[in-house]
Amino acid sequence: MDKVLIVDDDIAICQLLKKVVDFNELNSDIANSGTEALSLAMNTKYDLILMDINMGDMEGFDVIKKLRNSNILTPIIIISGRCEDYDALYGLSIGADDYITKPFRPLVIGAKIKALIRRTKNQIANNNHIIECGCFKYDTSTLRFYKNNNEIILTAKESNFILLFMNNPNKVFTKEMIYDHVWGHTVAVDDNTIMVYINRLRNKIEEDIQNPKYIVTVRGSGYRFFTG
Repeated sequence: MDKVLIVDDDIAICQLLKKVVDFNELNSDIANSGTEALSLAMNTKYDLILMDINMGDMEGFDVIKKLRNSNILTPIIIISGRCEDYDALYGLSIGADDYITKPFRPLVIGAKIKALIRRTKNQIANNNHIIECGCFKYDTSTLRFYKNNNEIILTAKESNFILLFMNNPNKVFTKEMIYDHVWGHTVAVDDNTIMVYINRLRNKIEEDIQNPKYIVTVRGSGYRFFTG
């Protein structure tokens, strides 16, 4: 059975999220602090993490950064009382896969949890081979990505992006097409969210992010992945 880590210092919110997880027939652990969350996530395999931002000992943002820096790529959904666009974009930029504001609708949370777990597992199951495009290589059996044989660490959502591009080199993708392939119909995302992920990938693979040569903007249309 898939397992979810719930991270929040509000006991009532934890219990509500646990009910959502239980209702969707998933197992769960609860952490009431950032320190506890780090300990659990680094020593237990989870299929998804639900992460609050405002906690007593450290911000959820810091927890996410520490996990990603430790090469823990478990999908993360931020659930926060902060509703500013900056917080959502920042959370996505450091490795979160989705950002949901409180108060939330339990049925929506449940649907997003199951969809993100399913998409992550399908990515592994349906792509058990090596994809090579120019100087890039992606091992879909291990979810490891390389440029010139040097590994580049990607989050789950970044992996979805790069697989879409590598499976369709030189094809122009509109933002609507990217939304459909990467998020499906489970969440609503805006242009800023897609740009966050494009910029994150450019920061990781481009020699000059001001003049990208791999992920290229096609003015008025979308993006094209050139393999060199």
